[in-house]
Amino acid sequence: MRLALGYVPLIDAAPLIAAVEGGFTAAEGLAVDLVSEPSWATLRDKLALGHLDGAHMLAPLAVASALGISGPETDLVVPLGLSLNGNAVTVSRPLWAEMAPEGPDLDTIARAFSRVARVRVTEGRPLTLGTVHPFSCHTYQLRMFAARGGLDLDAATRLVVIPPPWIAQALRSGQIDGFCAGSPWNSVAVAEGYGRIVALGCDLAPDCPEKVLALPAYAAETSAALVRAVRRAGRWCAAPENRGELASLLAHPSHLGIDPGLIRRALAGTVVRDADGTESRAARFVVFGAEAEPPRPDQADWILEQMGAAGQIVPNPALAERARAILRPDLYAAALAD
Repeated sequence: MRLALGYVPLIDAAPLIAAVEGGFTAAEGLAVDLVSEPSWATLRDKLALGHLDGAHMLAPLAVASALGISGPETDLVVPLGLSLNGNAVTVSRPLWAEMAPEGPDLDTIARAFSRVARVRVTEGRPLTLGTVHPFSCHTYQLRMFAARGGLDLDAATRLVVIPPPWIAQALRSGQIDGFCAGSPWNSVAVAEGYGRIVALGCDLAPDCPEKVLALPAYAAETSAALVRAVRRAGRWCAAPENRGELASLLAHPSHLGIDPGLIRRALAGTVVRDADGTESRAARFVVFGAEAEPPRPDQADWILEQMGAAGQIVPNPALAERARAILRPDLYAAALAD
């Protein structure tokens, strides 16, 4: 039997892509087809309807799908984390010029952003910001960025959902004024000359659970071989000596189809913020391997807290218990024991 595993074209799909392309799944006796999906909604629905056997998935979306608050209610388990961090907030160059922050620190930039947003909304032309899905760390990090400047994001901006591969294009065309997305799409906007990175996700919410391996619950007891393969691939991705090979793999037209140099910089934690070449070093810009692997029930608590702050749910003990049950450290441990 062949497995179909879905992913959205992002750098943090690396453990799943490397697991298949690097032979880690074959070494476990698994036949796997990688399926690139254009959007998180499409991936969510295909997983729910049985067209995918597993997926690289937003951690909050996995919880939301299992709780039945995003798409069809889906009985999911998460036996493995794939990555931490990896996101950034980017604005258009005209908006950056309008912001004209007085200093380079995050709080000063957030206050400048908030000042412009308040002016725009009073003029009847609120800022339009892109996120990749309502149930995502990207949405929550946009809220955190606005809050650092004292801004109520809901009251002062318009938030729209755009699939990750198209979000930089939406900024270039002027359909949005800024966005929060995963790497490499922020760097693409900078490299192509129309975007400026203003905040890193790892500074807004350090080590938040970003992507996970999500499987249908019926596959839980047979997941050990897949968990081992993707775990080994994640550790290979985390090794600095493999960055060049990994960047070339991800850059291939069948995956991300972009300049491998942009990917290498992200893997190394070197973030070029603007067309002038302003750089930031962020060692934990995107994290693979041992630190990202174990699914922890307390991660569900953090996710529910963010959902509550965004007005998506009313947290309660019963909801927390259901959300915690999705994250399965027991399956992770059993795979390693085998």
